[in-house]
Amino acid sequence: MSTDLDELTHRDADWSGLRALVTGLGVTGFAAADALLQHGARVTVLDAGNDTEKQDTQAGILGILGADVRRGAEHVTGWPQDGQDGPHGQGKVVPLDVDVVVTSPGWPPHHPVLAAALERGIPVWSEIELAWRLRPRVGAAPWLVVTGTNGKTSTVQLLTSMLQAAGLRAIATGNVGTPVLDAVQHPDPYDIVAVELSSFQLHFTHSMSPLASCVLNLAPDHVDWHGSLEAYAADKARIYERTQVACVYNVQDPRTEEMVEQAEVVDGCRAIGFTLGTPGLSMLGLVDDVLADRAFVEERRTSAAELGTLADLARASGGDGSAAPPPHLVANALAAAALARAAGVTPAAVREGLRRFRSDAHRMSVVAEHEGVTWVDDSKATNPHAALAALRSYPHLVWVAGGQLKGAEVDELVAEVAPRLRAVVLLGSDRELIAQALARHAPEVPVHDAGVTDHGDMAALDRVMDDVVARCAALARPGDVVLLSPAAASLDMFPSYGSRGDTFAGAVRRHLGGPTS
Repeated sequence: MSTDLDELTHRDADWSGLRALVTGLGVTGFAAADALLQHGARVTVLDAGNDTEKQDTQAGILGILGADVRRGAEHVTGWPQDGQDGPHGQGKVVPLDVDVVVTSPGWPPHHPVLAAALERGIPVWSEIELAWRLRPRVGAAPWLVVTGTNGKTSTVQLLTSMLQAAGLRAIATGNVGTPVLDAVQHPDPYDIVAVELSSFQLHFTHSMSPLASCVLNLAPDHVDWHGSLEAYAADKARIYERTQVACVYNVQDPRTEEMVEQAEVVDGCRAIGFTLGTPGLSMLGLVDDVLADRAFVEERRTSAAELGTLADLARASGGDGSAAPPPHLVANALAAAALARAAGVTPAAVREGLRRFRSDAHRMSVVAEHEGVTWVDDSKATNPHAALAALRSYPHLVWVAGGQLKGAEVDELVAEVAPRLRAVVLLGSDRELIAQALARHAPEVPVHDAGVTDHGDMAALDRVMDDVVARCAALARPGDVVLLSPAAASLDMFPSYGSRGDTFAGAVRRHLGGPTS
């Protein structure tokens, strides 16, 4: 090994002797390779060779900067031995004299290249690990980090709003907003960064030591990548390791508290819970309609700090503010507040951050309110756990569901929300699986099949959604919510969940006679 990786703990170290292999030429791989080249490392990039104009451009840029870019399936299907060509005699020899592999989130640990590297004892880093090691030696911005099966993006955005309301130069980064590598190398340094992390990124992250960390919740997801639910949970739990000030957990999800109990943290780090109930000591929660802090106040045994009210959050989803915010948004706000308070943000700034916040499009977004019926776009709910958070938020629903379930089970979801359902309209490739669950657990609920599976052009999809909306309008009564919360991915019919949500919103507006965009 030409470089001692233990010495590469900050950007001011000597990176010039490092021999790095970067896997993937997407956003993450390009950023990692570019950062390493800037610091003088010798870089080889492997990619399956998707012939897109963007990747052609990125490969060209990296080549000019000095990287050895190897594209093609023959370079990513295994790791040849010394003196051999790639599989089937194709391609150049993949270098064996590398010090570290920096991998993209899309590459699972069992990928042949990563598996071979690990077998030979070559360390594998995520881009998060690389970003942590590229922070400046002195004056690096602290990290506040968030993971969970659902709610990560909203929580990080809420947190950033609170930090900025406190006058801090803060940014949302990771899986939301700016890539972490770009944030830590910005020429105008940030005071603090809020980082959304996936289980994929955490798997190969080894030395990160955040100021505060949080696991929002845990539900089955990405088992194909991790190999088991236990492995998925273990990677989520890695976020708590080496935390300095506060490990934030979900009181309603005991598994997150267990993760904190098992984590190796910095001496003095505290466990801080958040709950939709009345908060105990070292918790944040609700007292009537007030978000209350009993964790970061001196007299927490006898008093609490007011961090805002439910009314402060009421407009976040795009409504007129008259309805209470959905429970999942309140939980995310409490988690964000706990992280902000761990960073020293005042209660007044937390409240101002709540007031400024607006939810992303397609996540519990109110499209229209007409004749007592509210139309809500929750197209971002691409798995049952995410859909459950939305379905729990309303007492009476016409539910629009379906798409690609990716092997997920929906029986528990349907059984829990059955009493809330006025009717269900189904579309997408796995709609029959949802129909079967409804027949088992909600046999009295009317189910309408839109009869569409295939991906069509947008004009055809507009017609499909016009029919779906017309069916929903006929079924809904005053006081009901018509909720697009598919519990499934969108790619069987739509280019993205955003496109699915936009198509739904456009159909609603056409039906109600309003503007369509």
